[in-house]
Amino acid sequence: MKRIFQTLILAAFVVLTTASFGYAEYVASGAGSFPWFHLGCLIIGGLIITSLKQKYSRLYLSEAVGSFALYAVLIALFTAPVVNALKTLVS
Repeated sequence: MKRIFQTLILAAFVVLTTASFGYAEYVASGAGSFPWFHLGCLIIGGLIITSLKQKYSRLYLSEAVGSFALYAVLIALFTAPVVNALKTLVS
């Protein structure tokens, strides 16, 4: 029961993080240049981490949440608005 509850918490975190990523990218870049590939990679990564948490009981909830959070930050770093912001910051 504990493993199912922790998997549900992880799934909720993945859904909320993915939704906030989608909203932030929509606001930052608009509907015309939405990064669908990045959103797809984020969804697939969330599914993989959630399935690993369900399969392996020794994987802690904090490890799974932390790894997905770092993965989401990595995906967000390579979107166009962040790259443009970094270009203007450097130059």
